[in-house]
Amino acid sequence: MAHTKSAGSTKYGRDSQPKYLGVKKFDGERVKCGQILIRQRGGKFLAGAGVGHGKDDSLFALREGMVKFMTKRKTRFDRTYRYAKVVNVK
Repeated sequence: MAHTKSAGSTKYGRDSQPKYLGVKKFDGERVKCGQILIRQRGGKFLAGAGVGHGKDDSLFALREGMVKFMTKRKTRFDRTYRYAKVVNVK
């Protein structure tokens, strides 16, 4: 006699919980100290002036001000380069 159910309902149907990643405060928005700007995995966005970097790679405001995004050319170790997005609070 088979031990599994006919439809396999217990084997399938599981999914991970959503992580709610992404940009939380956009360019030109006012922020207070400590507010989360971006939730991310890895360093897709870099912390600029007035922005802190959390241990889960989240970026947060270190002071009150306006959010400003910019791109910066970063040189890699093999002298190639990439364009990185930098978040500032001014």
